Amino acid sequence: MLKRSLGQGVLAGLVGVAVMTVAEKIEQRVTGRPDSHVPGTVVARLTDRPERRSRARNLSMHFGQGALLGVVRALMANAGLRGPVASGMFAVVRLTNDQIVENATGVGAPPQTWPRAELAVDLLHKCVYAFATGAVADALAARNGPGPGQQHAALRPGRHSDVGPLPRTDR
Repeated sequence: MLKRSLGQGVLAGLVGVAVMTVAEKIEQRVTGRPDSHVPGTVVARLTDRPERRSRARNLSMHFGQGALLGVVRALMANAGLRGPVASGMFAVVRLTNDQIVENATGVGAPPQTWPRAELAVDLLHKCVYAFATGAVADALAARNGPGPGQQHAALRPGRHSDVGPLPRTDR
């Protein structure tokens, strides 16, 4: 499952970040909000490079982070966590990842300190990423049939304490 999830996740994550980027560009044209240079500044801090603005550095972090986190969503999908609820759970993972790297490097501040409009825009874009990534990851995982979690759930509909785990298999 891990090997399969790597390729599927990178693809799903790249599609998700591309969709998010298009949504961001549309939003920026409507609101006049400038480009964010936070991703590039985070990379500069993590790699101990000068913090001058670099479009290449900014895009590499933007797309690289999306591709890597897509692997998490593909793992979810291959395990059987699919659909809108799983994508909602994944949105929290995406937001948490951003906040860890931004706050740990001193580039960002905790979201509760942000202006509400800025927070709403960030949440919207991260949800666009999470749901687009989820749609691709779910579609790719579905080609291999139901995941172990879905198989377990199918043993007896509903949640029951007397339904044991699935037998071990070599997947």
